[in-house]
Amino acid sequence: MGKRPEKQSKKNKKKAASQSKGSKAWSMFSLASAVVGATAARKSLNASWKAATGSPPPKNPADPGVSTREAVTWVISSAVVSQLGRTLATRRAARYYLRSTGHNPPPPRLPKD
Repeated sequence: MGKRPEKQSKKNKKKAASQSKGSKAWSMFSLASAVVGATAARKSLNASWKAATGSPPPKNPADPGVSTREAVTWVISSAVVSQLGRTLATRRAARYYLRSTGHNPPPPRLPKD
């Protein structure tokens, strides 16, 4: 007959449970930092837009009352600044996680097909 599968040691079970908890903690921490980063970037962009143009940013770029140039400029700058803020905040959170735990955060889980 074949070999019996080895039992997982208590130490390995604790390590796996600890990594699972760390993974959940990292998921929540990275999500929170991304939201905060994107929100801060968006507020900064709104203030910059008002300072540069003298008018508030368009609430709805698809509104026919908003010029195409203004709508496109707002959409591009909004997307770039929001993603930049999110990325920088997530990277900073990853550095904090590394300093706190001594290892890199777990990679993101990709959806299964």
